[in-house]
This record gives sequence, C-alpha cells and structure tokens, in this order.
Amino acid sequence: MHSSEGLPAVSVVICSYTEERWDRLMAAVESVRAQTVPPQQTIVVVDYNMDLYKRLIFTVDDVVILENTGPKGLSGARNTGAAAATAGIIAFLDDDAVAAPDWLERLRSLYDDPDVLAVGGRVLPEWETSRPDYFAEELDWIIGCTHRGMPKVAAEVRNVIGANMSFRSQVLQVVGGFNTALGRQNSLPLGCEETEICIRAVIGSPGGRVVFEPAALVNHYVPAQRGTLSYMLRRAWSEGISKALVSKIVGHKRALGPERRYVRSVLPRAVASGISGRIRGTDPAGLRRAMAIVAVLAVTTCGYIRGRRLPLDPADAGLAPHEPHASWREVK
Repeated sequence: MHSSEGLPAVSVVICSYTEERWDRLMAAVESVRAQTVPPQQTIVVVDYNMDLYKRLIFTVDDVVILENTGPKGLSGARNTGAAAATAGIIAFLDDDAVAAPDWLERLRSLYDDPDVLAVGGRVLPEWETSRPDYFAEELDWIIGCTHRGMPKVAAEVRNVIGANMSFRSQVLQVVGGFNTALGRQNSLPLGCEETEICIRAVIGSPGGRVVFEPAALVNHYVPAQRGTLSYMLRRAWSEGISKALVSKIVGHKRALGPERRYVRSVLPRAVASGISGRIRGTDPAGLRRAMAIVAVLAVTTCGYIRGRRLPLDPADAGLAPHEPHASWREVK
C-alpha cells in the first residue's frame, strides 16, 4: 500500500448545459469544495450555453470555467474537461449530484494498485417527491443510479456510472476520450458512453481493471417526471439502442456480459419477490413492480433489436472494433 501522499492528485470535472440546474450545479461545486481530500482543480464545462457560461464566469472564482470545444453533448463536454485537467486522476460528477465529503478520498485510495484504470462509486437517488411504488430498485440504472444487484463491497466491474466515476488521465488519453457518437445530448437520454470507454480501456491494457467502490457515495437528484412509467420506457428504449451501438463497436460478448447475468438472476428474483409479496399480502405494490420490470425488459430488448439494425460504421465514430491499443502504461 502506498501512503495517501504517494497517490496521484485529482481533477474534478462537472458538465452542465442548462441554467435550470443552477442551484444544483452550485451544490455540486460546493460538495467538491468540502472534500476531505481537496482536488487539485475543479473544472465546470458548459455545453453550448453562453448565458450559463457568462453567469458562471461572473459568479464562481475558484473553479475553471470552460466552454465545450467538442461536439455538442455530454461526451464532448467530458472530453473538453479531461483535456484541461492537470492531475493524474480525473473524477466526473454530474451537475445534479452531490458528493459525500470523503468521495474523492474513497475513489483515490484504490489507485494505489497500478492495474486499476478507473474507479466508480455508488450513486443514490434523491427523489424530488418519493420513489414510486412500482419503481423497483433493480431498475435504478434508468435514473442514472446504482441498482440493486451491484456489489456491496469494492469489486471489479465492467463499467462505472457517469454520475460518479474517475479515470487515470493517461487512460483517457490513450483511448482517445469518450465516444461522441454516444452519450446524452441535451435531454435526449442516450447513454452507454461510460460502458464503452471502460471496455476500450481494458482492451487497451490487458490485466487492467475497472473497480466499483460502493463506499464512494454521491446523491443524484431525480425529478418526479423520471419516475413515470412513460419515462422509464423511453429510457429503456434508448438504453437498448445504446447497448446495440456499443456492441457494434466493442463486440457483442464484451458489451452484454453483465446484462446477461442481470437478466438471468437479478430481475427474475425481483419479479418473483414482487408477485409472491402481492399474493401473501405483505407487498401491495409487488405486482405493479413486477409488471414494470417486465415492461422495461421487453422495451429494452426491442430497442436493442432496433439498434442492431441501425447503421454505425465504427470508423465514423473514430474507433475500430478490435484494433489493438497501446497500453496507458506505455504513455510517458
């Protein structure tokens, strides 16, 4: 084990695109200021919103404020922030999330292992109203949070979650950053750019690992409308399409390994539990939750089938599916 002084410093990147989240963005920045291990720098990247950019420039003086210089969207904004980061670790926090005081300390501590390429933490939903009774915790990925079925202790995983993730800066350089063909653009809920970049990072560094540290916590705000069945199904459709695009870039087996386990074990248990709870009378909402899970799974599957039929030339995304990559360890 290295001492904490021997670990790399951290740059924190927060991306934002709308003034509607101003108060939440300020809360996110404040949570970074309150870290037990202060970051070397905090960077806020504004995604093509000049009013927001000017407001930040005139309001916040201890943060680096940048305009997205890449394609519009979350992936382009993250790449802009990563390019400006000066520390050896780059941590990403959503503009509607608040980090626990020891968030960076927990993420950073796992980088004492040179094989660790990326570390992500647990994302807990902070519901605007309350969790709808039909919204199972197994479906919390829909709202960008950690779903039930994830490891309860630090463990190797395929990918981290965007609201709470970190990478070695050299890893992001070697893989060429986030794929701008993926990722949220304004309110369009496409995603999976985190999945895709983690898979590429491991391909590029055999023996390298992506780690989930549930003790590294952030709370993620969830507006009431994201708890509606219509949003759940729209998000499921987008997830299916996004997963299909990722599978074209990195290969079917790499893209869907955890999903197979999730569909075969986590979801059936949740459905069975809900139905039996409703039958026994101990869980009045159990049947509704079970039906919502089945509906989300069906729509995600349909989205995936649709996505597999969409044209995507990996070369257009600046990526070759199985081309050998240089290891980040070779970058000096």
